Amino acid sequence: MTWSTWIRQGHRWLSIIFTVTVIANFVAMARGEPPAWIVYSPLLPLFLLLFSGLYMLILPYAVRWRGRGRAEG
Repeated sequence: MTWSTWIRQGHRWLSIIFTVTVIANFVAMARGEPPAWIVYSPLLPLFLLLFSGLYMLILPYAVRWRGRGRAEG
C-alpha cells in the first residue's frame, strides 16, 4: 500500500471514530452533565481528520505541480 492509500484508509476510520464519539457525546448529554473527557473526546479525531483531509485536498495539485516541473526541467 502506498502512503496515499494509508492516509485515505486512516481518514475513513477516523471519520467512523469521530461519528461514534459525537454520538456518545449526545447520549451522555441526554443523561445529564457529561464528564469533560466525553465532551472533548471528538476533538482529537476531528483535528486528525482536518490534517488528513487537507493532505488529500492538496495531493492532486502537488502531483500536477511535480509533473510540470519534471517536464520543463
